[in-house]
Amino acid sequence: MKKLPEELLELIKNGEKIDVEFKLATNKLPDSLFESIGAFLNRNGGHIFLGVNDKKEIIGVDIDAIDEMKRHFANLCNNAQKISPAVQLKMQEYYYKGKIILYIYVYEGSDVHRCNGRIYDRNEDGDYDITNNTYLVSQMYLRKSKEPYENMVFPNVTIDDLSAEAIEEARSRAKAYSKNKHPWGKMNDMELIRSAGLYGKDPFTNAEGINLAGIMLFGKRETIMMAAPYYKTDAIYRYKNFDGYDDRDDVRENLIESYSRLVDFITKHIDGKFFIEDTVQVNPGYQIARELVTNTLIHRNFSSHVPARILISKEELIVENGNVPKKVQTLDINNFVPYPKNPKIAKVFKEMGLVDELGSGVRRISRYSHLFSNVDPVFKDGDVFVTIFKLVDKEEVKKPKLNFNTITGHKKVLLEFIGNRNGVTRKEINDYMYPLFDITDTKKLNAKVKWLLDSLKDTELIVNIGDNRHPFYVKNYHTSDEVAYIHY
Repeated sequence: MKKLPEELLELIKNGEKIDVEFKLATNKLPDSLFESIGAFLNRNGGHIFLGVNDKKEIIGVDIDAIDEMKRHFANLCNNAQKISPAVQLKMQEYYYKGKIILYIYVYEGSDVHRCNGRIYDRNEDGDYDITNNTYLVSQMYLRKSKEPYENMVFPNVTIDDLSAEAIEEARSRAKAYSKNKHPWGKMNDMELIRSAGLYGKDPFTNAEGINLAGIMLFGKRETIMMAAPYYKTDAIYRYKNFDGYDDRDDVRENLIESYSRLVDFITKHIDGKFFIEDTVQVNPGYQIARELVTNTLIHRNFSSHVPARILISKEELIVENGNVPKKVQTLDINNFVPYPKNPKIAKVFKEMGLVDELGSGVRRISRYSHLFSNVDPVFKDGDVFVTIFKLVDKEEVKKPKLNFNTITGHKKVLLEFIGNRNGVTRKEINDYMYPLFDITDTKKLNAKVKWLLDSLKDTELIVNIGDNRHPFYVKNYHTSDEVAYIHY
């Protein structure tokens, strides 16, 4: 018998959660075991420990009962009355400080599984029976489906049910992005729809027609309401009126029209000062709006009953979006694998130059976040995808503002230069600062400027928004009024 591995012990120490379950099992299988197995199969998979209580205490399993428990478990895994479809799971035994526990790893199932004829799902609170909830069951089947929902064909929808203005907008953007070389420029509307993969065939009925992706991208309002009745984006701005709102836009138009309206709404309500990036003047408020809006439009679950919501307050910007998650998790920005949710819709946005490669939006949002606050954005992947973007520091009220008057000499000169230029490269800094020193040795000059930059960075007066090879310095966001209380 093997000793309990450290990684499994760590799971026990961290307690129960959406993918970890503890069960007492002294000498027989718990009655609720296969309910948990079914829930794990239907969600993201997970780890089940028998012989551990809810307080994370290892109670153990009777050694004389283990063989019978394992035999009974193997039989039930192949019993359609207990779990259907049948599963191939292994029960492993480990010892820890003289006690034995049984461990089961449950993979994520590719089908919807039933336990005792019932359908179970999993959340942070445990297993729950959703059999009689038509909506939750349909969402589970959608999650397990190999065919993207955007491919659903609507044979009765014609080109006349789409907005000619929206199609022309997409065509114009694609032409401009490709410097007038995009093939859409020479296509009529129906040819463009076919070229973009927005006209297809139902694999079951062989009926042909415009698919859901085409309707959501270009449909007239009544066409969209027929195909996706719960679709809308509720954009709310709350600054003074916390019980209601100070501004609001209820957007139910196609994705092309929604994009412009939502970007304008967010940009209008986010403080922003321009800075220079790759010799181009950039408004980070607009950039954040663009990335958040494209993410929420492209990756939406259009069958969800949950309307998308954009909520802007003084402290933060929150975006909530119906979603079909592969795994319920908080994304690790530096280590996550993006996956296409509506690839046809994403492709059209890419042709228009509004998105780059998959996952670039999350990274770009993270990149610009520090120009608003010192808090990293949060991306929660679940049935509702939630993005939380802080507009001010969580400690801002407590943190004293840095005083410009304490910055003197060459530091003050350099800080003013960076601020007046709305950001500069290291070469521009060198060209400006070198003549101010009484030394000519290049290495010493470089070291002097580096020391000045490090001092300003250490006191949080400037920040490098480039990288180590191509630094680009801008003033930070929480300096004194004289330096400018900046939200770039």
